[in-house]
Amino acid sequence: MTAPLPKNRRALKPRDVPRPDYRPRPLPRRDALTDDAQGATAAEAPGDMKLISRRSTRGLDGFAFFVANLQTGFGPFLAVYFTQAKWTQSDIGFALTVGSLVSLLGQVPGGAFVDAVRSRRFAAGFSVVAIALSAFALAMWPNFLVVLLAMAAHSAASCILTPAIAAISIALVGHARAGERLGRNASFSALGNAVAAAGMGACGYYVSNDAVFYLTAALMVPTLIALSRIRADEIDGPPRAKPSADRAPDDKPAPRGESGLRGLLTNRALLCFGACMTLFFLANAAMLPLVGSMLTLRASETATALIAACIVVPQVVLALSAPAVGRAAERWGRRPLLLLGFAALPIRGLLFAYVDSPELLVAIQVFDGVSAAVFGVMVPLVVSDATRKSGHFNLALGAVGTAMGIGAALSTSLAGIMADRLGSHTAFLGLAIVGFAAFALVALIMPETRPAEPRPEA
Repeated sequence: MTAPLPKNRRALKPRDVPRPDYRPRPLPRRDALTDDAQGATAAEAPGDMKLISRRSTRGLDGFAFFVANLQTGFGPFLAVYFTQAKWTQSDIGFALTVGSLVSLLGQVPGGAFVDAVRSRRFAAGFSVVAIALSAFALAMWPNFLVVLLAMAAHSAASCILTPAIAAISIALVGHARAGERLGRNASFSALGNAVAAAGMGACGYYVSNDAVFYLTAALMVPTLIALSRIRADEIDGPPRAKPSADRAPDDKPAPRGESGLRGLLTNRALLCFGACMTLFFLANAAMLPLVGSMLTLRASETATALIAACIVVPQVVLALSAPAVGRAAERWGRRPLLLLGFAALPIRGLLFAYVDSPELLVAIQVFDGVSAAVFGVMVPLVVSDATRKSGHFNLALGAVGTAMGIGAALSTSLAGIMADRLGSHTAFLGLAIVGFAAFALVALIMPETRPAEPRPEA
């Protein structure tokens, strides 16, 4: 006769007996769960239990948004500002070329600096302050020497800011979700460009052109606030310093001879991509400044508002399509999307050459939005693909940025000379031909860089 069970006990039923092969799911560390991590999203890399707080996610969203606000003031509004100050096209091209040359010389050191610096947030914040001070100097002292120094300071700071944002993004989520995060960055950046272009266009139209640069300088404050929301303990180093959680199972560390500059110079995918991007920016960098100058000569009173519209249209396209581009890059690969982005450029150049209506010129900017959506995601993603085994992501991103800077530096000067001597029609045709050459190069030599998915074991 068995003893009766106490009132607070019950007999075990068969389903209550633990299975021999049952293993409880590991819980996250207690110190990883903070008040602002409630509702956090997991970085779903294989074997990765890392939690990303909403605070960091939203901080990075806001930082991408306000950085785009800050950079918009140094876009086509400069061409309008210089044209109304009675500068010639050659002088405008020279001033823009100075900034492009500084970008050309500073990309690799800027990327290497971000690789080496301890705090990515500090590097990004320092760059934001430098850009804001450059905008303030343009508004306060608009003489030739100050303009050149301000353009140089802005370009040097951007050489650090661009790889810093990419490094923060990839360190936050890992390589497995880099495409999605970079697409989200591009979307918020596009929204920032659109809002800033509308606001700065209104300032230029209702107040003065100087107000555009004062507003740009003031945007430093919300930008730094958003940056401070990104948790430092969730960005604990560049992608190469992370453990193998964000690396494919068959990835191995690169041999010693394949690291550093030697690895960059022998990386076929990186070299092909750099050559293609050089041609792309040789055709693209001068198009919108040339449109701005053309609109200013034809309709000076509404030029600032029309330029604002030319910026807003592609940014709306970018904001709507960039997240889809990031997902498509993981599903279909990088090369089909690159072909799409490169194909939009020569079409845009041809349309600019044969269209005179200001309204249609604004509508043509839809093609710029297509290219911007593709390259806003593809540039850091392709570089990340090509350098996963070398551990020099930011250095490689700086090298590709140098290639882009070469094209941009030559583009503004050559387009200015062609426009002064041969007319805007011929200048746009020449840029379209270069854009088609970039598309052909991608189709002929650019390999697919998406890492192969690991094969399941038999």
